[in-house]
This record gives sequence, structure tokens and C-alpha cells, in this order.
Amino acid sequence: MSLAPFACLPDASRGRLFSETMSSFRSPFQRDRDRIIHSSAFRRLKHKTQVFVEHEGDYYRTRLTHSIEVAQVARTISGVLGLNTDLSECIALAHDLGHTPFGHTGEDALALLMAPYGGFDHNAQALRIVTRLERHYADFDGLNLTWESLEGIAKHNGPVIGPNADAKHAGPLPYALAEVNALWDLELHTHASAEAQVAAIADDVAYSHHDLHDGLRSGLFTEGDLMELPVTGPAFAEVDRLYPGLEKMRRRHEALRRVFGRMVEDVIAVAQGRLEAAQPKSVEEIRAMGTTIIRFSKPLYQELKAIRSFLFTRMYRAPSVVVMRTQVTQVVNGLFPLFLSRPELLPEEWRQDVEAAQGETELARIVADYVSGMTDRFALQEGQRLLG
Repeated sequence: MSLAPFACLPDASRGRLFSETMSSFRSPFQRDRDRIIHSSAFRRLKHKTQVFVEHEGDYYRTRLTHSIEVAQVARTISGVLGLNTDLSECIALAHDLGHTPFGHTGEDALALLMAPYGGFDHNAQALRIVTRLERHYADFDGLNLTWESLEGIAKHNGPVIGPNADAKHAGPLPYALAEVNALWDLELHTHASAEAQVAAIADDVAYSHHDLHDGLRSGLFTEGDLMELPVTGPAFAEVDRLYPGLEKMRRRHEALRRVFGRMVEDVIAVAQGRLEAAQPKSVEEIRAMGTTIIRFSKPLYQELKAIRSFLFTRMYRAPSVVVMRTQVTQVVNGLFPLFLSRPELLPEEWRQDVEAAQGETELARIVADYVSGMTDRFALQEGQRLLG
């Protein structure tokens, strides 16, 4: 299928930081995607928390299954809009590479511990991973991704600096992002490509859908609760009308797949309307628009806010989840200062970095690299072994 004029064209890529011979059978963005899939950081997502800590159950989403679901949504939306599906998939698969063990709980704990040393942000850490920490190739550190993939990882949620940046980006640029940007200007003041914007909205679609699934399975709320909410309520009502008396698990699946479809169809319809109105002729025009081209409609966005508020209260801050959050925070709060004061406890392959560190800040960032890369189960094992 031919790509739209505003798509990221592989032949027009700005290239890689380290020059490489072009593949004879894969585009640059396909090559980026494959490198991410084969990376150590991607494999570790298998045992990293999405909402429930990895060992709490085999049926709940992990960061890995979440990333795969995001990639599927991104490919679907990009394909309909004439965008580069390989680039959208690549950014979707990479967007959570920098996540700590224990999900946002682990990130919050590590961010506080790293506050004196430049802070911690999982999006910036993903860039650090793909440019420095993956060490498999003879000619370079990292994965040597294309500029477009790095831009998408850095800016899929919008500009990071400048007048169009989200307020949450106020303050100093995360050091991991600043280091990459110093090597290669990612134009942090602009929006990213439409492909990267698709990856961002696909993240919203995926977690809004699967967190409802996981919350029901966990028993934190019921189908009756969801029937009181916008979007989910009408979905269950339609299933009941079409399939009266349907078995519980099938009813749940049928209703939530309708919620999923409503979100995807809304994003596609809004994007088609905005693209038709703007008539962008290139990806550079997408970047310079000053606003996102890929988004939910205002009515659906407001309805999803109600669902997210419900999930925050009934799932993310449920008493059982809060208890686990407290326990895993203690693990991170114990491991980080221990490794900082006794870096000889780090594995042998980390010793060279430790010896080359100049000052406590550099050492702290190495320790943060190590701790953030841990899986849930390994962090719990190390907490037991080293902290008792």
C-alpha cells in the first residue's frame, strides 16, 4: 500500500548516528523494530509490572504483553491512515523499555531517590537504553536506531520543551534525554511524526481496555460497576440485547471488545477529519502544526476521563494494590542506597562503568540504570538476599 505524503518515508530517513550499510530486504524502520524485539530490555518486560506485580497472577498484563497490544493498535490505526506501520510499531514496542520494576510505583520511588542526581523518567530512560545500555554490537553502544525512531520515543507524548510542551515537562530536561539530544538534535520543541502520535494514542487505547479486563479478573470491581459508566455501560447493554443470557466470560469479552472498537474507530475518524482539513504535504508539516493530529474526539475523551477516574479509585489505589505498592517501594528504597554505598555488589559486567564514574552523580546514574533494569522477580529476590 502506498504511503500518504505526510508519512515517514523510509528512503527519506535522516539516518543513524553511526553509519551502516543498508539492508537489502528490510527498511530502516523494520530494522529498528527488529533490534528492539531482540534487545535485552524488551525481553525483561515479560516480568515487569503493568498494574499487578508480576508474581500476583499469570493472566494479568505485564509490560511486555501491554507493549505488544499497543503495537497491534498502532499498526491498525497507521495502516488505515496511510502512515508507516513499521515506524509506529517500532515506537510502540519501545515506549516502555525504560520502565522500572513494579511499574509506576517503582518509577516514583526511583525518581525520588534520583532527585539529587538529575531525577528519573522512564521515557528518557528508554532513550538511554537504546543509545547506551544495550551493548551487543561491535561498532557502537545501543541499538543505533534511526533519527525518526529516537524522535518518536522522545516525543510521542508531545513536545518536551517550548511553548507547546505539556506542563508536566516543566523543569530541567531529564539528563538521559539531554545526553541523547546533545549528540543528535531531536527537535524537542516540535511535535513528533504522525506515526509517533499514533503510538501514543495506541498506548491510551490499550491500557484503557486491558485495565478493565484485569480489574474484573482481579475482583476489584464487577460488570455491574461498569454498567454504571459511560462507554462500558452501553457496551454491556448492547451485548445483553444481542445475546441475552450469555455466559459471564463471553459477555465480558464481547462488551470490552466493543469498548476497544469504539476507541479505535473514534481515533481514526478524528484523524481523518483533521488530516482532511489540514492537508499536510509532508511529515515536517505534521511536526510544525503546533498541535496533535492524532487524538480522541472531545466527547469520547470526557467519557474516558470518567472511566480512568473510576480505575484510579477502584484499581490503582485499591487497598490490596496500595499494600503491594508499599512493599515494593521498600525494596527499591533499600536496593538503591545499598548499591550506591557499596557498588562492589553490582555484577561484574557493571564494574568497568563503576570504575570510570567521576563523582557520585555518575555513580548514582549507573546504579539507577541497574535497578531500573531489574525485573519484578529479580528485584524481590535481591531485596530478600541483600536486605533480608
